[in-house]
Amino acid sequence: MLGIPKNTLVILAVLVGVVVIYALGSDQQSSQAQGGAPDGCRVVVRADILNVRAGPGTHTEIVGKYRQNAEADATGVVRNGFRKLAENRWAAERFLRPVDGATC
Repeated sequence: MLGIPKNTLVILAVLVGVVVIYALGSDQQSSQAQGGAPDGCRVVVRADILNVRAGPGTHTEIVGKYRQNAEADATGVVRNGFRKLAENRWAAERFLRPVDGATC
């Protein structure tokens, strides 16, 4: 094709694909960074130490911890008394309080 070796065309196609994927990914990250939580929910921790769990229940694995007065993005989803903070991250709703102006 146009006297360009096949290997060169394949390399160029891969490079173009990588650039497009990178551009789409960086656009998504910047929009999330500007807006905070996707649904406008941000909470503050009221417990001394709050366990973050893999699912909505005390029987699920602890995947993190927050100290008192720590703030975190959250979702509007509440199940079994636990608020979903992110994928596979849940915390007991009774130890969380929406920050002023949050829409939780």
